[in-house]
This record gives sequence, structure tokens and C-alpha cells, in this order.
Amino acid sequence: MAKWSRTLGLLLSLVMLVAGCGSSGQPAGGGDGPSGSGDQQSPPAAGTQPQAPATPAPSGRTTLQMWIMPNTTQSEQDMLQLLQPFMAQHNVDVQVTVIDWSSAWTRITAAATSGEGPDVLQLGTTWVPAIAAMGALEPLSGKVAEIGGADAFYPASWNTVSIAGDPEVYAVPWFIDVRAAYYRTDVFQKAGVDPQTAFRDWESFKAALHQINGTEIEGRPVAAIGFPGKNDWNVTHNIMPWVWGAGGSELSADLRSSAINSEEALDGVMFYTGLVREGLVPPGVLEKNTSDAEMAFHTGEFAVFFNGPWMVSQYTRPESENGHADKIAAQNYGVAPIPEGPRGRYTFFGGSNLAIFNTSRHKELSWELVKFLVGKEAQMAYGEMAGMLPALKALEPDMVALNANFAPFYEAARYGRSYASIPQWGPVETVYTKHLSTIWDLTAGVSGTYSREAVKQVLDEAAREATSLLNQ
Repeated sequence: MAKWSRTLGLLLSLVMLVAGCGSSGQPAGGGDGPSGSGDQQSPPAAGTQPQAPATPAPSGRTTLQMWIMPNTTQSEQDMLQLLQPFMAQHNVDVQVTVIDWSSAWTRITAAATSGEGPDVLQLGTTWVPAIAAMGALEPLSGKVAEIGGADAFYPASWNTVSIAGDPEVYAVPWFIDVRAAYYRTDVFQKAGVDPQTAFRDWESFKAALHQINGTEIEGRPVAAIGFPGKNDWNVTHNIMPWVWGAGGSELSADLRSSAINSEEALDGVMFYTGLVREGLVPPGVLEKNTSDAEMAFHTGEFAVFFNGPWMVSQYTRPESENGHADKIAAQNYGVAPIPEGPRGRYTFFGGSNLAIFNTSRHKELSWELVKFLVGKEAQMAYGEMAGMLPALKALEPDMVALNANFAPFYEAARYGRSYASIPQWGPVETVYTKHLSTIWDLTAGVSGTYSREAVKQVLDEAAREATSLLNQ
């Protein structure tokens, strides 16, 4: 940990604006959730204050403290329901504290520095290296074979459980968030566009968008595609798949400098933002966040929307159960992969991991809790509750059998890409989000003149600031 000590002041002074789990309705990283990897349309969570490590309950039973984020619509109740078999088997109580994504980073870092935290906690995937670098997480390398080790999980997910260059494991994958394209089957059919070829690559994708743009359904013209602009917690997550597809990267290979201003990265940004300039995106949607843009897709404003797997579950439930089965999109939708770029097909890969605080007084029992939550039965049950993909690769057939529309997300998981697993990633992502938001202002014509040169200048400044952070 000594080699990371120089970053701790930086990490403690900067609050991450996005988590490793990006989902609709909350900041993501990961994760973005049920809303998703942590981001969805979940109701406000009960942001109770952090509590001391677990202590014996008055009944004599041990009590474990667990912190989670609002992953489902009834986060505390759902988790306690899920944990009933574990609590009965181990004669233990689990006190679940739900903390909102907007305050989670501050609370967790405060617990890390004070030593007064929970036994088990949820971390957005991009948060693990930073919290581990603070010395707050229990090393797990000697135990992960009990849950199948790296081979039981997707490579992009396992990439998030350590610090780059450090072989120690500090967390285990819990659920994953990958992105794919939801599309309106009725719009594509009426416009005479085959989805099988439409999402093949960037060229066929753009051609398909032009062909479906303005198609009328029940007398109402439907725009081709919608996505949020700068007013979203997923700003970086939304753009990076296009950067990767063009051959760009967020950082240099040695992780010591930014690569966001490379010509390849610029190509990706120009393609994605260019969809707006070509009149394929209704301008108003750029002012929305993911949750609002998601609702606009539900109600039929546009025909293509990139999002996580939670919408599949939402489309099976009525409004009374926090679903959208009554919406026009739910009755006419399919899921397809993000189109392949000139240098490959990629999607954002986030989600959430589970870790044990090193100050826990019940580390062995805490590990049993983690093992339970990454077991097949609990993974399936929570995947259904949260609308997220279980982290275990072995459950892919079960989830696809549950709903065939999960299949494209599992395909996406195989080419999903997670960010560099370094303690400084949070502040770096904050810098990227700030400058990418400026590019959305250029794109929307709010400020400046949109051009390749203008966008390159913004990326150059983002790279300069990010490289400075990486070298502190």
C-alpha cells in the first residue's frame, strides 16, 4: 500500500461524481443500477448514518452490519428477504443500511479513515482500488478459490477487484452492468429496416437511423435515437464505447497519462456526437438525464436507446410494481448489441462488488455472507429483484431462459470493457465528465462552434488535467 500513499490526500479531497456502476436513476461507475448497476429509477434511499462495526445483538446473536446502495425499489426489505436463509443457517442478524449513491463515497471514505465502518459493503466497481489503497479492505486472495476464483466471473468484472499491478484481491463481483441497444421493433418493421444488419457496424447503424428517422406510429413521428447529454451521471460511460470502438482509450498503456485526446478517441467522440448534428436525435433529450431519457423511450419519443439490462425486467412488470409493461416500447422492443466500430465492438462494463472492511470484528462470518451473496441461488434471486445480471458466468443460461432479451447483454459482457483499476480513476473520471459535458454544449450549439478542431481542444485540456492527476 505504501506506493499508493501519495494519492490518499487527493482521493480524500475529491468526491467522485460518478460511481462504477452506472444505471438509470443514480450516479454510476459501474453500476452503473434497478435501476441498474446502481443507476435506475429507484425511489430515494434511506440514507442513514454509518454505524459502528457489528456487535452482539441483545438476544446474544451476532449482528453483522452491511451497507448497500439502492439497487432495488425496496432495497432494505429486499435484501433482508434475500438474507433470511443465511441468517437462519448461521444464527446471525444482518443490519442493512442503505446509502444513496450521491453520499456513498463521502460516507465510505469517512469510514475508511476512521476505522468505524460496516462488516460488508457494496462498492461501485471503480471505487475498489481507491478504498483498497486507503488500507480499508480485507485482502481476500486466500479465500476466492472458495467461490471459483477468477474463472467464475467475466474478465472485465474480475479486472475491478484489485489495484492494477497489485496481485491482491480486495473485493468480489456481485452484479454487473453492461449496455446494449433497445430498439422499437414496430418502427424498424414499418421503415423496412432489418435489425440484424442495422446494428452490424457504425456505417450500417447510421444508415439505418436515417432510414427510420421520422417514421410515424399511430400518427406520431418517432425520432431515430435518443440519449442524454451533459446533464447525466453517465456522461463518460456513454461516450467511452465509441472511443474504444474507434481504437482509442481512456489512459495510456502504462496508466501514467491520459489518452482521451488521441486521434482515435476523437474519431469516436465525433461519430457519437455527430448523430445529433445529423438530425437523428431530438434536441430536447440532450437536456435529460438517463432516467428521464429512459422514460422518453418508454413512451415512444425515439426508436433506439442504449441502456442496461434492468429495462428488460421493467417491461415485464405493471406500473403498480414499478414497471413499464403498459408503455408502447414494452410491447414493441428488441435488444441488439452496440454496433461494431472500425477497431472493434465494445460496451461499458460496470456494476458493483462486495468487500469486507478490515476493521470488522467478524471477518470469517462476513466472508460467509459474501459467499452466500455470490452463490447461485442468491445471485439469481437478486438478479431478478434488481434487474441486473448476476456476476457468475455460470448463470447466463438461467437468466436467458428467464427472458431471452437478456441474451444480448450477455453477448455484450463478452466484449465489455471496464476502466483502468487504479486509485486515481475517480478524480480522472470527474475531469473527463466535466470536459465531455463541454463537448455536449458545443454539439447542442449552446456555446462555441462545433467542429473537429473545437472538440480536439476540449479533449486536449481534459488530457492535460487528467495526466496531472495521474502524476500527483
